Amino acid sequence: MQYTILGTTQARDNEGTPVPVGGPRLRALLTSLALHTPHPAPVTALIDDVWADDPPADAPAALQALVGRLRRSLGKEAITSEPGGYRLTATRADIDLYVFESLVREGTTALAANDPATAAQALREALALWRGPALADLPDHTAATRPEAQ
Repeated sequence: MQYTILGTTQARDNEGTPVPVGGPRLRALLTSLALHTPHPAPVTALIDDVWADDPPADAPAALQALVGRLRRSLGKEAITSEPGGYRLTATRADIDLYVFESLVREGTTALAANDPATAAQALREALALWRGPALADLPDHTAATRPEAQ
């Protein structure tokens, strides 16, 4: 499974077919899980990312229900329960943000090595990954404070 969070959050299966994720809260949940990859995302961080300043009365139970819905969309094995949180079973190579960072490092290294053609190619590939504002599916104030968005 491949995940894109540089713009509207999306998932694609291994053949590149889009996998419906669902509404804004499910996309915010997937975005937050992707940002924590490969580590578990703490329940408190997920609640803050999904509901920002307006969590429901029983936020942990509401989060558990959202995780269940996201598992039904992505596949049961896509999200594991961990002590104190949840983990997206993906590698950084499966998430466009981390691929972008890797390509930028590659381009920067190529520039330092006086290889502008390789640098240009890597940086073009990195820019092509962007489809809109970074972390677009997180609440505005939450996304704006993330170092990944800057």
